[in-house]
Amino acid sequence: MLDGHSSWTAHLLQNASLILLSLALLPLDTFILCASYALQSLLHENISRRRRRIRRSRTFYPKTILVTGVGMSKGLTLARAFYQAGHRVIGADFEPYGIPVNGRFSVVLSKFYTLSRPDSKEGATHYIQDLLSTIRREKVDLWVSCSGVASAVEDGQAKEVIERRTPCRSIQFDVKTTETLHEKHSFIQYTKRLALPAPETHDVTSRTAVHRILNHSEDKHYILKSVGVDDASRGDLTLLPRSSLSETYQHVANIKISEEKPWVLQEFIQGEEYCTHALVVDGEVKVFVACPSSELLMHYEALHPRSPLSKAMLKFTKEFVARSRAGMTGHLSFDFLVDETTSEKGLEKILYPIECNPRAHTAVVLFEKYSAEMTQSYLAALAHEMNGAVNGVKEHVVVPTYPAKYYWVGHDLVSLVLHPFLRVLIASPGSLRELFEGLYLFIQHLLFWKDGTYEIWDPLPWWWLYHVYWPGQFLACILQRRKWSRVNVSTTKMFNC
Repeated sequence: MLDGHSSWTAHLLQNASLILLSLALLPLDTFILCASYALQSLLHENISRRRRRIRRSRTFYPKTILVTGVGMSKGLTLARAFYQAGHRVIGADFEPYGIPVNGRFSVVLSKFYTLSRPDSKEGATHYIQDLLSTIRREKVDLWVSCSGVASAVEDGQAKEVIERRTPCRSIQFDVKTTETLHEKHSFIQYTKRLALPAPETHDVTSRTAVHRILNHSEDKHYILKSVGVDDASRGDLTLLPRSSLSETYQHVANIKISEEKPWVLQEFIQGEEYCTHALVVDGEVKVFVACPSSELLMHYEALHPRSPLSKAMLKFTKEFVARSRAGMTGHLSFDFLVDETTSEKGLEKILYPIECNPRAHTAVVLFEKYSAEMTQSYLAALAHEMNGAVNGVKEHVVVPTYPAKYYWVGHDLVSLVLHPFLRVLIASPGSLRELFEGLYLFIQHLLFWKDGTYEIWDPLPWWWLYHVYWPGQFLACILQRRKWSRVNVSTTKMFNC
């Protein structure tokens, strides 16, 4: 994997090779696109017929839903869900470098709007104005925010303005809640104030502060995490202190820590990592799923809702919401580490929340088969419920029981097949075994898993993602001489370095 220290020539070759890969696969993927259109008449007719039947029902009240972030899999999934539920869907997103995002070409959107990206000079003024104009022009009833990590707080600002100036409701936390949950250090402090378990975490604004804590660590290990968005350091999970004092000092010396750029030093929990996605409406958890996680999660398998771990994470989420500010509405996602300890009762597992994402999680793709129940939960934000029922559906937490498993074919092709193949060519130790294992996983995903973007009745966003959007991004990197270390295909996030 390339990083900021890799030569520009290496980064140039990386971008050029990925553009060539897109061109090489263009005939095959165009055939799949055309075949999908040829076959979709049967399936899409069923969806259209079901949609018309829903809209003709006397008990159905169609709404206009604005979904932002439709260039990401999570936003596209939600837009498709509201469309299948019979509602009118408006899409919006940023379009970096003028490259159209794939979601704008989905058949589920009545209209698409390009949004101004918040920046350090203008702030979120133009972004909020774009949202306001769209909501007023389209008479939007509900705004479903699917923000990325870089615009979470700005979405909180937008929510307050929108609900103050229009009748539109927002699935988005307010500014104070978003800021508290978005930052690692303030989230841990808030969790502790709620009397919920949390790992030992320290705010540090100097290298001296780091060494002071490490010198009194008493056999504990820690990980340094940047407080703000820092793509270059996100993948650095180096355990501190290192094996020797000199290695520890050398590692810390390479990190820029100051009052202006604070970090957190968080206790390392040895255990499995999990993530959750939840929808909270008026202080109640409406939708929930938990799944195994990793530092860059690109494969989604839901835990069964009756599993002890899933129950424990749902219980934590409910308690967190119950003890927090009343009436909160938005998406709530946690990252957990599970610590195993031995006691008189035997082996015990303790959940430690290490991070919170106050926004929609890509794990929402796991609700694709449960879109009707999920959209009903969102609509609870629009009206007071009568005896716990909305449109005839009794109130309960919607969880996917037996969902499909999800992957992204572009990511798997590169990470499981092409990268190991290149390692074989340079005779890297263990590369042949890695290639065969990667091929086995890739074929297994291709046959038995589901792509997180592709739908046979809505195939163009999938084709556009791999043959227009990403090649355009790689070309922009070449022209601007930008370096990157990784990309997240599902969120269209590029990690600069």
